[in-house]
Amino acid sequence: MSADRDRAYQQHSAASGYPIVLCRCSSYEASEVREALERFWNLAGGIGQFVRPSDRVLIKPNLIVPSESDKAAQTHPAVIVTLAQMMKEAGAKPMVGDSPAWGDVRACLKALQIDTVLDSMQVPMVQLDRAVRVKIDGVSVGISRAALEADVILNVPKFKMHQQLGATFAVKNMFGCVVGKEKPLWHFLRGGDAEAFCRLLLGIYRYLAPAVNLVDAVIAMEGQGPISGTPRHLGYFIGGTDPIACEYACCRLVGLEPMSLPILRTAAAINFGCPSPERITVLGDPLPETPCPDFRFAQQTPLRFTLPRICKSIAKQALLLLKNRLG
Repeated sequence: MSADRDRAYQQHSAASGYPIVLCRCSSYEASEVREALERFWNLAGGIGQFVRPSDRVLIKPNLIVPSESDKAAQTHPAVIVTLAQMMKEAGAKPMVGDSPAWGDVRACLKALQIDTVLDSMQVPMVQLDRAVRVKIDGVSVGISRAALEADVILNVPKFKMHQQLGATFAVKNMFGCVVGKEKPLWHFLRGGDAEAFCRLLLGIYRYLAPAVNLVDAVIAMEGQGPISGTPRHLGYFIGGTDPIACEYACCRLVGLEPMSLPILRTAAAINFGCPSPERITVLGDPLPETPCPDFRFAQQTPLRFTLPRICKSIAKQALLLLKNRLG
C-alpha cells in the first residue's frame, strides 16, 4: 500500500502545486472545531478527494505521554474525536493510533478523556507496534504493520517547539509510526548528524505518504517542547498535502526562520517537497502580516541520545506499560 500512497501523493502535489489551508479557530469548543474542520475539508477539495467509503483510515495524532489536554503536549481530543466522526460519516473505518514515548495509546487517550468516547463510537485505539522491516534511506526501519496496512493516513500533529529539532510540525509526527523504543535508538544511531537523522525522518514520511497533514495550532506549545513547554494560544489549523509547505506556513505564524530547522534544511538539500515559501498558495484565512511577536523558541539540546538515556527510557516505559496493564 505504501507505494500506491506515495504515487498518489506525488501526483496530487504535482497537479496542485503547493497550496495550504489556513483556518482560524479560536477555541476547542466542539461546534467551533467542527465548523473549522468542515471548512478545512471544503477548501482542500472535500473529504471524498482523499477518503473513500470502507477505507481503513489511520488518524495519527501526536500522542507522546499521558498528559491532560491543557498541557498542549498532545493533539487536542476535540480534534481527534471530530475527525473520527467525519471519517465515519464518509463511510470510512477510522482508527486512532500512535506509538507514544511514554505509556501506550489507550493511556494517552484516557488522559485526554476520550478513550470511552472512542469506544462508544467503535473507533479502535491502536498501539503502533508489530514491526515490519522496510528499507528507508539505506537502513532497515521497523514500521508498524497497522500503519502500513491502512488505506489512508491522516497526519494530525501538534504545533510544538522541540529541544532537539527546533520545532515539530508535519514531518516529525510520522516518526511515531516507528515501533516502540526503536525511535530513541535512531536518535543514538543517527543523532550525531542532524542531516542524516532528518533524511531518515523525511524517508519515513515519504514511505508512509499521509494523504493529508492537519496541524493543531489552536493552542500550541512554546518553550522547551515536545513535553515540557508551555501552552500558547495561536488559533489556527494549518493543513495540506505537502508537509514542507505546511512547515513553512507554521514558521511564518511565529516568526521562526525556516532554515534554522534541520528538517527544512534537509528537505531543501534533497529536493523534497515545496522548494520555498514563495511557492505556497494560501487558501482560507491569510497568513498574518505580523507573526506572533514573542513566541518562545526552544533552547537546543543534543539530538543524539546516549546509551544510558536509552536504557533508562526502556526501563521507564516497561514499568509504565506494566502499570497500565495491571491497573
